[in-house]
Amino acid sequence: MKLNQKQFDRAVRRAVGRIPKEIRNHLENVVITVRRRPSRQMLDEMGVPRGETLLGLYQGDSLRDRSFFSPPPFPDTIFIFQEPLEEMCDTLEELEREIEITVVHEVAHFLGIEEDRLEELGYG
Repeated sequence: MKLNQKQFDRAVRRAVGRIPKEIRNHLENVVITVRRRPSRQMLDEMGVPRGETLLGLYQGDSLRDRSFFSPPPFPDTIFIFQEPLEEMCDTLEELEREIEITVVHEVAHFLGIEEDRLEELGYG
C-alpha cells in the first residue's frame, strides 16, 4: 500500500480519532509527526537491530519521570513512520488500525499504561 503525504496524514487523523477518549485526552500536549522512516540514530538509540524498523516512537519524559521543578525541555513527540506501516498493510482500513495501535502504544509509554490494560482496551 502506498499513499501520498496528504492521504497518509488524513489516515493518521482518522486513526487518532478512534482512540478511546481516556487515552486520546492525553494527546493534547503531544505533537504527532509523520516521517517517511526512522533515522539510523533513532534505530540505534532504541536498540533496533539492522534490518528491522520501528512503526512509531515516543520521545519525551514519561509522566513517572517528570518533576514539577524541572519541566521537560522539549515537547513530547510521537513519530509515526509512514513507509514501514504502508509496507505491512494491504488496505486503508488495515493501515488506519495499525496507525491507531502504534499511537496507543506510544502514548502508553508516556502514561505508564501496562500491557494488560492495553489488552483490555483491545490494543494488546
